[in-house]
Amino acid sequence: MAPGVERSSRSASLRVARIVTEVFAPAVLAAVMSLVVALHSTAPAVGAGLGWGLLAVLFCSAVPYVVIWWGVRRGRLTDHHIGVREQRRGPLAWGMVSVLAGLATLVALGAPRPLVAMVVVMSAVLLVVSAVNQTWKLSAHAAVAAGSAAVLVVVFGPALLALVGLVGLVGWSRVRLADHTPAQVLAGAVAGAAVATPAFVLLA
Repeated sequence: MAPGVERSSRSASLRVARIVTEVFAPAVLAAVMSLVVALHSTAPAVGAGLGWGLLAVLFCSAVPYVVIWWGVRRGRLTDHHIGVREQRRGPLAWGMVSVLAGLATLVALGAPRPLVAMVVVMSAVLLVVSAVNQTWKLSAHAAVAAGSAAVLVVVFGPALLALVGLVGLVGWSRVRLADHTPAQVLAGAVAGAAVATPAFVLLA
């Protein structure tokens, strides 16, 4: 391959990796999953589903993202993906507090059981990622992607096992951007699926 073509190919793959990383970021997936599970559990009452879903999004996605955004603005975090492992403790802790507050709110207001189960899954995956990240940079992207895929398979059936390919794409993007090693991505995916599947099945 000619040097110019090779450079162009590398540049294109980096652009794709950045897009995949942003589109399937943990905060984005948390928001999408909350809405999907809420709408499915309240169907055909779309309005009710949106209401419950947006409430979950507030606590499970919006507030944690604002905490990270504020950290970046103040110069305490290098980027919104928190690439430096040592910087993750505070944002992950605040994210856990927000998700738990959301869980308590949803339970108190009588939210649909599958949505409550989904938020428990988010809490559990976040707890595992937070614990491991004290000593090793586990991929949160891979963990959340795999956990989300596992829940969707439980909700909609085995046809969605095809989402394994999407989890692989997310993992590739993290490795391509040099944010994680293959081992960190694989461990994150295994942890996410292993935590999410039994938790959702038992609670939904």
